[in-house]
Amino acid sequence: MILITGASRGIGKYLIKRFIDSGEKVSGTYNSTQPDADLATYLKKVNILDITDINNWFNAVIKDENHLILINCAGVNYNSYAHKTDLKTWANVINVNILGTFNVISQILPKMRDNGYGRIINLSSVVSRVGVPGTSAYAASKAALVGLTKAIAIENSSKGITINNINLGYFNIGMIHEISDRDLQIIKNKIPSHHFGDPEEIRKIANYIISADYLTGTSIDLNGGL
Repeated sequence: MILITGASRGIGKYLIKRFIDSGEKVSGTYNSTQPDADLATYLKKVNILDITDINNWFNAVIKDENHLILINCAGVNYNSYAHKTDLKTWANVINVNILGTFNVISQILPKMRDNGYGRIINLSSVVSRVGVPGTSAYAASKAALVGLTKAIAIENSSKGITINNINLGYFNIGMIHEISDRDLQIIKNKIPSHHFGDPEEIRKIANYIISADYLTGTSIDLNGGL
């Protein structure tokens, strides 16, 4: 079963639709963005900062499933130069993107360990690797996934569980729509191919990670060479 957080919009929405189309058994979450009608039966409202919410979701959908795959897409962004930052908003990005992601992982790990199998995929970002003005909160939250992933990989590798990150560049989906046209053109000019990625490439990498038993504790850069 494939479990996807943040599946009512952006990359999470794209992935859950593609997995449904391919006949996979799936369940996803949403929080602030209501799901489309065709996805409503597949999604449950879950606040990933609330452990009870997370466990209610798992208890409702997992049941006897023993082949669990978790893809963490839920996240928020905040654009602000550091000296102008609203500290509460900055902290919320850290809480949702890293603490929320950890909450979901920590609650599914016992089930994966009991099953002797698990796949965890986190979506990180190229902004954690390169300097992008105004992204200190988002970049910090995504960079934190690297250490989190390595530690959890070591703790669980002997149990048939892998955990990896996909460091995403700029794709024709999701948070790219929050960037001004001027900045988008600047970014595009820095990409060797001079175009943004097709989200289908994300699904291809996710499928590869799911199939690869020996790949764990690492990050795959999917950014067109940026």
